[in-house]
Parts: sequence; C-alpha cells; structure tokens
Amino acid sequence: MRLQVGSRRRRFSLHQALVGTVAVTVIGLLFLSFRFVDPSIHLPVTTSEKVEADDDDKPADINLHNAQPNKTCATVEEMGQVFSRGFEEESYRVRKIIENHFAINGAARVRGLPPEEFCRHGFVLGKASEAGFGNEMYKILTAGALSVMLNRSLIIGQSRGRFPFEEFISYSNVSFTLKEIKHLWRENGCLTKYRRHLDIRIDDFQKPARTNVLCSNWRAWEQPIIWLQNTTDAVAAQCFLKNVHAEMRIAASNLFGKPEDLHHRPNVFGELMRLLISPSENIQHAVNWALRGGADPDIALHMRMLMNRSIRGAQAAVSCIRKCVENLKLMSKPRVVLVSDNPSLVKDIAPDVNQFAEVLHFDFKHFKGNISGNSHFHTLDFRTKDWGTAPRWVAFVDFFLASRAKHAVISGAHRRVGTTFAQLVAALAAANSLEEDRSSAASNFTFLSSFQSNLLAEGLKYQIGWGHVWNRFAGPLSCHNQSMQCAHTPILPPAWWDGLWQSPIPRDVHRMEAYGIHLSGFGTFDDNQLRSFCSWKKKSVLTFPLI
Repeated sequence: MRLQVGSRRRRFSLHQALVGTVAVTVIGLLFLSFRFVDPSIHLPVTTSEKVEADDDDKPADINLHNAQPNKTCATVEEMGQVFSRGFEEESYRVRKIIENHFAINGAARVRGLPPEEFCRHGFVLGKASEAGFGNEMYKILTAGALSVMLNRSLIIGQSRGRFPFEEFISYSNVSFTLKEIKHLWRENGCLTKYRRHLDIRIDDFQKPARTNVLCSNWRAWEQPIIWLQNTTDAVAAQCFLKNVHAEMRIAASNLFGKPEDLHHRPNVFGELMRLLISPSENIQHAVNWALRGGADPDIALHMRMLMNRSIRGAQAAVSCIRKCVENLKLMSKPRVVLVSDNPSLVKDIAPDVNQFAEVLHFDFKHFKGNISGNSHFHTLDFRTKDWGTAPRWVAFVDFFLASRAKHAVISGAHRRVGTTFAQLVAALAAANSLEEDRSSAASNFTFLSSFQSNLLAEGLKYQIGWGHVWNRFAGPLSCHNQSMQCAHTPILPPAWWDGLWQSPIPRDVHRMEAYGIHLSGFGTFDDNQLRSFCSWKKKSVLTFPLI
C-alpha cells in the first residue's frame, strides 16, 4: 500500500509539473501579446524563432506583407517597419523648441541680462575630449538636450583654450565658454554683490551608485552650472524619461517623445547638431572637392569594418543600396557616397554600385588641400584597428560629406551595425533634409541598416554595444538564422525597451540593476520598485567651486 500511495503521489506531482509549465508558457505569450503597440501599425511577423530561406544570402525585401499570427520573434526588417513612417512632424516640432530655447537662453541674449538676473541664471556644461568622434560629440549634444530640458544656457568646455576638434568643426555662437562665464560672473558682481558662488554640480552617468539621472529632480537644483559626465551615446539624456519626478519626465518627453511610441520619435540630436556645429572652412573645402562640383549625394553608405574585408557584408550593403535606389524612383542617376574605415572595401564595392549609381568617395591621398592641424592629428597606432589607417581629419571630411545625403543613409558593419558615428551621420543628414516649409523632402529620408546573414545567426544577440542603435532589440524576441536584411532604423536610438519586439540581453539586465531598474525578460519594470530604490538610495551631491 505504501508503494502504491507513493507511486500515485509521484504521478500526481508529474501532472502538476506539466500543468504548471503549460500555464507559465501561456501567461508569457499572453504578456507578449498585450505589450503596447499602436493598433494602426501592421507589422509582419513569423511563426518560428528560425527564419528559413532557400538561399542563406537571399536578400529580404524592405516592405514585407506576409503577416501571420502566433508570433514569437521578429526579423530586423520586421522590427524596423515601425520606423518607416517618417519623423518630419515630430522633428519639426522639436526644431522649434530648440530654436526658441536658444533664442531665449543663447549667449547673445543672456550675456546682456541685468546683473541680478544673470546671477540667477543657470547653465549646463558639455565637455568632450578628442577621442572617438561619435562618443565625444554625444557628450556635447547631451548637454545641449539637457539645457533644453532644464531651461538653462549651454557651455561648451575647452581644453587649454581650444574647443574639441576645433580644427575641423566650427561651433555656433549660441553657447558660452567657461572662461566667458567666469568673466561675466565677476563683471556682474555675482559673488561680491549678490553672494552667489559659481559652483559646478557634477553627476557621472557611468557611476550608477552615484548618478541622479533617475532619482532626482534636476530642475530644482540650485547650483549655477550642471555637468553630466560620460554621456557617450544617446542613452543618458533619455534616462530622464523614466525619472521618478513627474516634472523631469514631462520635460524629457516633451523633447524626446514617449519611449513606447517608437513611430513618433523626433530627430533630437540631428536638430541640435544642425544648430550647434558646421564643418570648418578647410573641411568644407575638402567636402566640395569630393563632390566634384556636382550636387549633393542622394545616398550615403557607412561601413564600420575594423580592418576586415567581409564579402557577405559588401554584398549585403550593395543589395541594400540597390533597394534604396529602386524605392526612391529618382529621375536621374543617383549619387552614392561611400565611407569606410577600410579603404579597400570601397574599392571592392564601387564597381558593383557603379552599375546603377554614380559613386563618390573622398580619397585623401589625391587631395591637395591643406587641412589645418593634420601635421599633429594622426591616428594613434593603438586605435588603427578601430579608426582605420587614414589620418584622423579624414573622418571629419567623411562625416560632413556623408551628412549631405539628401534621401538616405545606410549603415553596415563587419560586426556591430549603427555605431554612434553612423547614428550622427544619419541624424545630421535627416535634419538637413527637413525643409523649413515642411515639404515632402523629409518624408522621403530613410535611415537603413544592412545586415549580412552571418551577423544574424543568433538574431541581434551580438549587437551588444550599449549605445548601438539595435541594442534594445537584441534580446530573445529577435529571430535566429535570418537571411540578409535591409531594415528601417530609428533616427533617434531608443534607450528603453517599451516598444514592440524590444527585449534586453542578460548583460543589460544586470547593468540596469545597478541603476535600480529590475528588467523583466521583455524589458518592463516596476515603477514602484524604482521609487523604493530612490527613497533609500544615498543622495550624492558633488560640487566644485569656481568662484
């Protein structure tokens, strides 16, 4: 009898286990089904985590229409459909916000304020070194975005009296230098007459235990200058979208839009660049030389190859360019500018592209002009694999040349697609394409990502760069074994996982825990848990006196 009872108990336990497993699976699928999605968006989906193709390198079409139910994962092109609608209306709205902000808080007006008003005014500092251009430019652009959110003026930091990359970039006159602020502080008697010290409050985004990006109301900070450090991509500024204080969330969403509305995200960083920077005279001369006296390019391709020559990567890029040209339906032969850290790749794909487009490329070896500073601004030996063998100044010619593209920017890579450099090229090109009269030009602008099939053997799992454009889609909702992809790409890289098909990789789940965010497998988290974390988190206030 005891043996029989025990056997029945084991059978009953096995039955419970099977029922429990099925229940958990059903609940998980229901949770995925009810994630936020605009009902007007019709996204194509697949019924399996494995996407089969007759030919492993057969290119997939940008516009897919074979939607099926019971979805469990998505291809990159399916994920990108939400970004195909265009962004001109939201970008135009943000352009006016940025222009109005700098009209009120720009240097020309603020330096003429009455002393008492000037001494009450606030500033945001953006300071960059001369390391990788994409990461360093994001430091300045994040400060610009923060100045808008906090209604403060912008300071662009100098090192030894020089702006970052000042041989190659001209900065507009809407910002201050720290030297000028110190001078005006003394001239207006801010300390002697109004007893107001010139202090900087410093916050380091890359130190989760100390940063206040999620837990503090920055609009209530009283220090004259705020400096948010180590903001090397589009993520830091968008963290304020989840700040526990409603005032900060409203200010952030007014600029960046809501993180779950992926199809209504403005080109914030492109609009800031359009206002803040332009090529130096010598760089502009080199850009004009590369254009050979002709019109601006229609399409720009940026390939980050890390000194590799990938045949599949080149084939995918040419296929993506061809599709883009077909979709544009231009009346004349399109002009395509090719940019890469590996010049041999340009030589490899130029003949194929020449069959249907005119190829443009800046070959610095044949350029006879004089670029100021090129005698001491060479690529560091230890960064050759990362940046390529060309002198550093060539990257700035490539950047401003590619950002002249009128219709599309395509990003491809040996490993990680959509680097910060490619993001900023696309953002500036998109901003340049947005006409003041809101013509149809902007609606035709497209940012595309080119993926060869071997990059997608495990989906987007290896797009692990924190600031890379596809990182927030790299989790388990990305299909394995995808064919070649040419996908619409967000002009504003998302920082959160609120949209359909977004899911985090384990490394990012662990990283966000240090910030007080406990992500689920689908990228959601409990707001109340974050508030609880912020309530017991030790408040960190680091200030540095200047005057």
